[in-house]
Amino acid sequence: QVHLVESGGGLVQPGGSLRLSCTTSGFTLDDYAIAWFRQAPGKGREGVSCISQDDAITYYVDSVNRFTVSRDNAKNKVDLQIDSLKPEDTAVYYCARSYMCFDLPTKYDHWGQGAQVTVSS
Repeated sequence: QVHLVESGGGLVQPGGSLRLSCTTSGFTLDDYAIAWFRQAPGKGREGVSCISQDDAITYYVDSVNRFTVSRDNAKNKVDLQIDSLKPEDTAVYYCARSYMCFDLPTKYDHWGQGAQVTVSS
């Protein structure tokens, strides 16, 4: 059974950093692209970043190098590092899998349950 589980969310002060992890099971991570999306209260789901099977990375938000995604297939894990956090980064962050990177949520067939990230002083 396919599972993606996000972890590492929490409350962070503006300017701080956070590392989210997406731990996968039930499929071979090497065969899939993994994307991070986020959804702020009252807004639609927004693509953040995607890492392909061959480690090509696409960033969908105007991150100015604040977001870094990486994958470790041996550990079945994809991480998203977020630096210089801003209040507008507050959202539920999701990881999802697809056969290639897209910025459309409908192209992803399995999703994690989400991790809340709150940026506030």
